Amino acid sequence: MKKRNASTYILFVLMAVFAVFVLFPILIVFINSFKGRLFISSEPFTIPKGDAFVGMTNYTEGLAKTGFFSAFAYSLWITVSSVVVILLFTSMLAWYITRVKNIVTQVIYFALVFSMIVPFQMVMFTMSKIANMLGLDNPVGIIVLYVGFGAGMASFMFSGFIKSIPLALEEAAMIDGANPVKTFFLVVLPMLKSTAVTIAILNTMWIWNDYLMPYLTIGTNYRTIPVAIQYLRGGYGAVDMGAMMAMLVLAMVPVIVFYLVCQKHIIKGVLAGAVKG
Repeated sequence: MKKRNASTYILFVLMAVFAVFVLFPILIVFINSFKGRLFISSEPFTIPKGDAFVGMTNYTEGLAKTGFFSAFAYSLWITVSSVVVILLFTSMLAWYITRVKNIVTQVIYFALVFSMIVPFQMVMFTMSKIANMLGLDNPVGIIVLYVGFGAGMASFMFSGFIKSIPLALEEAAMIDGANPVKTFFLVVLPMLKSTAVTIAILNTMWIWNDYLMPYLTIGTNYRTIPVAIQYLRGGYGAVDMGAMMAMLVLAMVPVIVFYLVCQKHIIKGVLAGAVKG
């Protein structure tokens, strides 16, 4: 018992130290969002007070310079739509290639796995050119691109979980008169909740914070938050650090809130998925 308590204490200390390292950069960004730009460079680790404290000035200037609310709307639309489409299409695909065993499904599966190891930088210029030719260089078309890049990991994770679902449950549903569509949505999909929430979190953080793909495809016509924040960089390397810090804080808030809300659903989903039938 003493050894167990000691190991638990050591693990807690290690996790606490790790949490400090993770949260420290976020805290620094938040603190500096209330400082004047000169004090951000000279006193980055101090609490803003006196002349260094500028209140909400950085936030108001950042909102005005970046068109943050418009960028927020584009980011929200692209992120939510892409994640929903990824979850729906890849879960159905994973169910099909897991249950139907033939050469075609095997090729599709290994192609998806291979796509996970291809760096985005290898295909980004070709992708942007083809996206322009196909008319995908807009807030709707970019969803197709995100589905393509996110399908590999999502299908792989869904397939791994579906293999653990007893086939007898699906056979029982079909005996009761359910067709494949009803079997998937009423029997299989509810069991995928834990995996779906995990995939949703990973893809939300990726798409929300992505800079390269929106910049290369939809450019400045439909600025997402990362692209809008980048335009706080002026000529000759000048950067409005105060406004940038403030906009980074606003950009992080939705993802942090989403993660905290979904965290409990991951635990519930895992516990629910542990007892099938």
